[in-house]
Amino acid sequence: MSWFVTNLIAAFLLPPLNLLLALALGIFLLQLRHKLAKPLILSAFCLLWIASTPYFTEGALHWLEAHTSPLDIPHQNADAIVILGGGTYFHAPEYEGQDTISDAALMRLRYGAKLQRETGKPVLVTGGKPLGNNTSEAQQMKSVLEQDFRIPVRWTEDTSDNTFENARYSYQMLQAQGIRKIYLVTHAWHMKRSAEIFRRAGFDVVEAPTAFSTRYQISLLAFLPDAKSLHDSKIFIHETIGLLWYRVKLAIFTG
Repeated sequence: MSWFVTNLIAAFLLPPLNLLLALALGIFLLQLRHKLAKPLILSAFCLLWIASTPYFTEGALHWLEAHTSPLDIPHQNADAIVILGGGTYFHAPEYEGQDTISDAALMRLRYGAKLQRETGKPVLVTGGKPLGNNTSEAQQMKSVLEQDFRIPVRWTEDTSDNTFENARYSYQMLQAQGIRKIYLVTHAWHMKRSAEIFRRAGFDVVEAPTAFSTRYQISLLAFLPDAKSLHDSKIFIHETIGLLWYRVKLAIFTG
């Protein structure tokens, strides 16, 4: 299934579109005086409020992040560092209109650079061209690591379009070098799913999560809806569906 088709289906399952569709259906049923109209509208409203409220969305991400923990470098060794792509900043005006890494990818690269300086292990970056852009995510990452962070990149895996392919193609590259034990760098909320996939691919994974969800303090603002929280709820539901779908695929192909 292509990246576009996968994400088109996901758009209908994730907020805000799923909640807007439920709200639209409720309004339509209201015109027909259907008994389910008001409960559906109320449910959609309440779910939209929960999905856009920091207190709840941060709690959901914390649940995902609770399955991993910060890396203890002196006591956890590996042979290479694998950094997962995190999207593209397309046609960046301040970079002469070239594609470069997204904010999310930059957070992963920053921690990957720190890890490389502390361990001296070689780096593999992974990420393809899911939207058909000219420069792969891996090539963008390599450029930023080497030019901005002064960190050498030994391997560039630039044909994958999702986490499953990240793992499979990275394993093919590193297995040829006799490397199976890796530091895996990605967002803390993404680590549960990605580590499971990389282990299934054949890697011995040492988790190196970054960008944990933190808050200075709980205040009234934590209960007021905002756009960032709606994005966080989308991440949580996407990761949860991804975990379930991956396990269904395993059951089908191994059953």
